[in-house]
Amino acid sequence: MHKPTARLIPFSLGAGFLVWVLLYFAWPLLEPPPLPPGFPRPPRHPSKTWGPRADAVRHAFMYAYTEYKEHAGNDDELLPLSEGSVNNFNGWGLTLIDSLDTMWIMGLHHEFYDTLPVVANMTFDMEEKRYAPFFETVIRYLGGLLSAYALSREPVFLVRADDLGSRLLPALRTNSGLPDYAVNTVTGQRSGGWTKGTVLWAEVASCQLEYKYLAHLTGRRQYYDSVEHIMDIMRDANITDGMFPTRWSLSKGVPINKQFSVGAFADSAHEYFLKQWLLTSKSETKARDLYIRAVNSIIENLLYLSRSRQMLYVTDVTNGSPSHLFEHLSCFLPGLLALGAQTLELGPRDRRIHQWAAEGLAQTCWLTYADHPTGLGPDIVLMDQIRKTPENPHGGLWIAHLEEWEDAGKPGGVPPGVAPIRPARKGERDYRLRNAGYYLRPETVESFYILWRTTGDEVWRERGWAVFQAIEKETRTDNGYASLVSVDKSPATKKNEMPSFFLAETLKYLFLLFTDEEIVPLDQWVFNTEAHPLPIFEWTAQEKEAYGIL
Repeated sequence: MHKPTARLIPFSLGAGFLVWVLLYFAWPLLEPPPLPPGFPRPPRHPSKTWGPRADAVRHAFMYAYTEYKEHAGNDDELLPLSEGSVNNFNGWGLTLIDSLDTMWIMGLHHEFYDTLPVVANMTFDMEEKRYAPFFETVIRYLGGLLSAYALSREPVFLVRADDLGSRLLPALRTNSGLPDYAVNTVTGQRSGGWTKGTVLWAEVASCQLEYKYLAHLTGRRQYYDSVEHIMDIMRDANITDGMFPTRWSLSKGVPINKQFSVGAFADSAHEYFLKQWLLTSKSETKARDLYIRAVNSIIENLLYLSRSRQMLYVTDVTNGSPSHLFEHLSCFLPGLLALGAQTLELGPRDRRIHQWAAEGLAQTCWLTYADHPTGLGPDIVLMDQIRKTPENPHGGLWIAHLEEWEDAGKPGGVPPGVAPIRPARKGERDYRLRNAGYYLRPETVESFYILWRTTGDEVWRERGWAVFQAIEKETRTDNGYASLVSVDKSPATKKNEMPSFFLAETLKYLFLLFTDEEIVPLDQWVFNTEAHPLPIFEWTAQEKEAYGIL
């Protein structure tokens, strides 16, 4: 993998000088520089079916981004119904940064290069009583800048990433070494936010990809050491069978609750275990082993079948008791399981179980879309559970039903929860809506994309196209796209918001799903949890010695 020959120039040159250099020397060119072999290149659409569909997604992105620029300027997010904007994530131009790599991947290089003066002049300063949320700033801003650099090799993105990465480090200077909720990027003062005294597991274990890649690019040991210390805490934690709790003590670095989940408080932590191992060329076995422990516990404890249609779903358990809530956020899991099934050295049965779980869960995510008149999926549903009885002491626990199916000789050849299921009308659904809103989220189409790339099954592309058509029909406004109040009525009532992840993730994954050639090869790139691709690399001998990597 290509690596810069020189370490990063200190930021003491100043943003103003960088802007002058860029304007004087680079601006007349406005053309992408040559890329090393194996790097993503502008897409070609040879397929008569899928080429136009990929183009439709590119046009949707351009419409959303153009409306953002017109009505939000360089504020964080567009308010599409009021033609306004909101600075809800530091005020540094979140949607612009989140959109950089999407532009590059879609071949929108002129739009990409138009952002350079804006990025060069960012200061990442904030007022004394303001704080940047560590987790969101890392995955969105830092991840976005690093990905833009990895794709384009424009130095300004690495300079800005290094500046931001160093400004966020004080969040990790706690008694335990776990990150505080937020930090002031000027004073280094920390804030506990709404989680004072505690930290969510997702926010603890979802900074390693960005900081390890930044350490690799800059040679700055503090980046690696700070986040690897968290991995040591995870390895040494006193937990049961890989069931990592959702809340941890900020001062002591130990779990403080008994909830095990793949939902909002835990989702990306599972993701980053596997992806750290992949990002570093499968060299960090600690991360791989943590993933296997956690995902086996998910399969054994969190996967259930619904009562009537035998839909496979993932829920959370607290003190061993399942809630049977199924979150849209959890629909990232099928893609993660499929990626693990392809890349891990698993035994034949384990590999099949991971793949079955991936396909069954992805089907359920699809059904929550197809079951509704808008064609879009609700944020949270409560599944109708299979009750425990003396004859069925496990209730709907999937692993128990799977083992019974195996013991019976695998009748039908397809395990429970994986067989094809038709969409249902309202009275036939085996779940109830707990949060009927649709927030332009990416998780379902993310899993469709990974399943298509790993299996070659076109059904995932067709389902993704149906989702995109529903997005166009229900969420498009006169000034961009908008979240929906409820998926259960068409036409849907819209909310005055267009989250940045719609451009960073949802449209990107749809575009990649509809593009025949693999623009971002999964064996060469790893997507962070905001869909910012980072290139797989190998630690050098000097880095291994400096960072203590075994």
